[in-house]
Amino acid sequence: MEFKPEDLKAVCQRTMPFGKYQNCPVIDLPEPYLLWFADKGFPKGELGRLMALAMIIKVEGLAELVAPFRGTRPGVLL
Repeated sequence: MEFKPEDLKAVCQRTMPFGKYQNCPVIDLPEPYLLWFADKGFPKGELGRLMALAMIIKVEGLAELVAPFRGTRPGVLL
């Protein structure tokens, strides 16, 4: 899967359009939820790409990458 630099901002702004976490920013989706989707298959298109990116950010401990788009300081965990 290929990501674009602007996806870091989009993952903070785009919200989940359905389900238990409807209206939750993609970056705030719980890691177990993202891992479940990784196993079952992410949705097609932009939403799936952003969910995969959120999972990578959480699993790899890269929250500092999105801190500028969330208004948080570096070092603040998601």
